[in-house]
Amino acid sequence: MKIDAWIGLPEASSSHELASIGTRARMMEQDGYSGLLSAETSHDPFLPLALAATDTERIELMTAIAVGFARNPMVLAHTAWDLQALSGGRFLLGLGSQIQAHITKRFSMPWSRPAARMEEMITAIRAIWESWQTGERLNFRGEFYRHTLMTPMFSPGPIDVAPPPILISAVGPLMTRVAGRAADGLVCHAFQTAEYLRDVTMPNVYAGLADAGRERSDFQISMPVFVVSGFREEEIAAQA
Repeated sequence: MKIDAWIGLPEASSSHELASIGTRARMMEQDGYSGLLSAETSHDPFLPLALAATDTERIELMTAIAVGFARNPMVLAHTAWDLQALSGGRFLLGLGSQIQAHITKRFSMPWSRPAARMEEMITAIRAIWESWQTGERLNFRGEFYRHTLMTPMFSPGPIDVAPPPILISAVGPLMTRVAGRAADGLVCHAFQTAEYLRDVTMPNVYAGLADAGRERSDFQISMPVFVVSGFREEEIAAQA
């Protein structure tokens, strides 16, 4: 089991907190954490990981999550590709759909059939990466996304490490099954109960894996948790 830590910026953070991310990341690596997570709330989720990448050597770096539908596959592919190269292969692209109101009203982006759209987004990103890595012509034509132009000037070219794994957040059965079928892993919701994980999440993960002929060992699960610490039961109860 791996244990990760949050490295992203808190709400109403200052420039000092942004400048200190490298130092904090280095300390977390020295403390033995397996990975650093950055969420998309009041700040960009990618910038903290770029800063952390230059001050660390071993620790994994993951967006948990970046809002996929606020961007298109090409934008996500470029950002993830550069972070993977910068970190020497330590980046994981964690994506989530958000909900319709945020996508249409906050980001002014289209919303329809989120599970199908997310599955196609994953496929499109990988097609773009394959074009950059091999030099083959980009010709992705889907229901939601079309990427058919990539000239040498706009291609970053190959990198010396494997493409980043793609994980997606999911709660409902459809999106969870997409995770098992198309993604490299699942980012669970922190409010998810053990019963929901057992009765809904995992059966749909396994169904998706079966759809794609994959094994559980091919798939990773990130489970955020809320922790209340204390030296005595009374302390813990007072904080819970």
